[in-house]
Amino acid sequence: MRPRLYLKTGDRVSHLRYFYWGTGRVVEEKHSTVDGGFCMVKVIFEDGKERFFINDLENHGCCYYAGLRLI
Repeated sequence: MRPRLYLKTGDRVSHLRYFYWGTGRVVEEKHSTVDGGFCMVKVIFEDGKERFFINDLENHGCCYYAGLRLI
């Protein structure tokens, strides 16, 4: 089964709980070549830190459920 992706490169995001991170931009997507593997995105926020999130809406750990929202 193909993953249901939430974010793509270039999307701008914010976090519901960590507003002090500022806004972020998705700069990289990584997709597993193994069936059932993770899809990840790298987001750089205004605080200068890179953070990685799961990007599959079928996974309960998806960045959407963790609080990441599109701007």
